[in-house]
Amino acid sequence: MITSDTTTRVDLRCGDCRDVLEHLAPNSVDLVYLDPPFNTGRSHHAAAGRYDDSFASTEAYVQFLRERLEVVLRTLHDHAVILVHVDWRTSHHVRLLLDDLLGAEAFVNHLIWRYGLGGSSPRRFARKHDDILFYATGPKYHFDPPLVPATSQRMRGQMKKATDVLDIPSINNMARERVGYPTQKPIALLNLLVSACAPPGGTVLDPFCGSGTTLVAALEHGCHAIGIDRNPDAILIAQDRCHTVLRDAMHTKTQTGRSSR
Repeated sequence: MITSDTTTRVDLRCGDCRDVLEHLAPNSVDLVYLDPPFNTGRSHHAAAGRYDDSFASTEAYVQFLRERLEVVLRTLHDHAVILVHVDWRTSHHVRLLLDDLLGAEAFVNHLIWRYGLGGSSPRRFARKHDDILFYATGPKYHFDPPLVPATSQRMRGQMKKATDVLDIPSINNMARERVGYPTQKPIALLNLLVSACAPPGGTVLDPFCGSGTTLVAALEHGCHAIGIDRNPDAILIAQDRCHTVLRDAMHTKTQTGRSSR
């Protein structure tokens, strides 16, 4: 447990979220973002860590996710948001799974994260996006429409409400935010999602937190953050990133207090 003050905190736990979440208070989470394994059939590795992403079958993968989603849903309050980040391999299966667990009426959006990078193929259209399935547990869920720069000449220099296609570049090899953990998501993506779907001061849960990008976004938004991962290397990286955010916030608060005297 890392605590900065009474208004902003982060709780990091190492283990399988299916087991860890049994001990989390029910009806306590405002937003959950899941970036689980994608069932790519291989091991992902980078300088700071690795994880296996292979299942015996699509059915085994869906069952793996079902068991964890059932526990996750227990933690959500009656008007919470759940965002499940998947890709072309399983998005259709996962949407049906969420319909089964939450009811089809709980569906809000099928978001497309268009990142642009990646290879091409002579046998198919190039795959340049991931899918984020947006569901809500009740009609009064929090949503603050995010603003993005307009691209038309008529609105040049102005902001507009974001659509369900999110044009955010993936992290390049030279990016300052890169921490060396595989499949790290850009902070710009999580900042947009958290600011849109989590109320200030609310609680954000990431059951597959990896290097902690969701937690960083939650802290910067003034939320409580809970992160779980079964990889100890991921927890250490997330802990270091969260410490940095909290330290910088405390430094800013101190400097602001001095200047106001």
